[in-house]
Amino acid sequence: MMVNEIKSLYLEEAIQAVREMGGKDFQGKQLFQWLHQKQVDSYSVMTNLPGAVRKRLEEECHLLILQPVETQISALDGTRKYLFAMPDGQMVESVWMHYRHGDSVCISSQAGCRMGCRFCASTIGGLVRNLTAQEMLEQVYAVGRAVGKSVSHVVVMGTGEPLDNYENLLRFIRILNHEQGMRMSQRNITVSTCGIVPKIYELAREKLQITLALSLHGATDEKRQELMPIAKKYPLSEVMEACDFYFKNTGRRITYEYSLIRGVNDTQEDAQQLANLLRHRNCHVNLIPVNPVKERGFCQSEQKIVDKFKNKLEKYGINVTIRREMGRDIDGACGQLRRRHMDTDAVQ
Repeated sequence: MMVNEIKSLYLEEAIQAVREMGGKDFQGKQLFQWLHQKQVDSYSVMTNLPGAVRKRLEEECHLLILQPVETQISALDGTRKYLFAMPDGQMVESVWMHYRHGDSVCISSQAGCRMGCRFCASTIGGLVRNLTAQEMLEQVYAVGRAVGKSVSHVVVMGTGEPLDNYENLLRFIRILNHEQGMRMSQRNITVSTCGIVPKIYELAREKLQITLALSLHGATDEKRQELMPIAKKYPLSEVMEACDFYFKNTGRRITYEYSLIRGVNDTQEDAQQLANLLRHRNCHVNLIPVNPVKERGFCQSEQKIVDKFKNKLEKYGINVTIRREMGRDIDGACGQLRRRHMDTDAVQ
């Protein structure tokens, strides 16, 4: 049993853990429900469990309950950004966003990131460690508690590369989706990747119904390699072949994320190259005006350039949207709040 990872346990593992503590199998199921359905903050409220089992849980299984270290609330749209401290002191970010279709939480999958994307604040300082399934789940639960609303959608698109933390990611998805937990539809879960080809194939074979979002940001190897070091390991042809395999095996169309950076990848030639790449694929393109990061020096494309880029893709029948900017007046880009807090601690 993972003593300090009680929320990372599958139902069958929770049942086994309670059995080893002298409880019954049905009480293991009740424990799982307390943790993931009711999301309680103490073992003491689990009154349908035997006192001896609760005592063992208190002594042997740390119950992770995250509290925000810092909260930012956008005056423009109400978006909330939370900074959480893990038991070992590592900081992670989570973002709550309200949409017409429901309330969405964007969570982090790692403390730091080793992918090195040049426009991203998350990767400054590199990867510290993976987050456990428990730490990922608790971000969702903690944001829900803080906002006082149920979460309908989850996006694994914060700090870190989810497919670089593959096993914990799968646990997170399956527990979040479990009928004895939050019962979140897999179709309401989006996982973003910069394109780790072997893991895309593995994920496809799981035949989950989640949405896979590929961080594309360039329609040629040259452009992607300029922005994303991972592109030097996995050429665009291999990435696209893996994405096609994912679509074929799951029936779920890929979302291609494209951050528009002024003077870097936002020309009409770039748009034409992207159209040529995607025009015969069943997909969705999400154009993202890049969030400025002071350490990177990239600027957001002008609105008229963004609109022209979108129009070019639509002429080829490609489904495309421009991501609504959320939390523009707070630390909007992934990793900015965490980075600022780390810099402040270093100065002190």
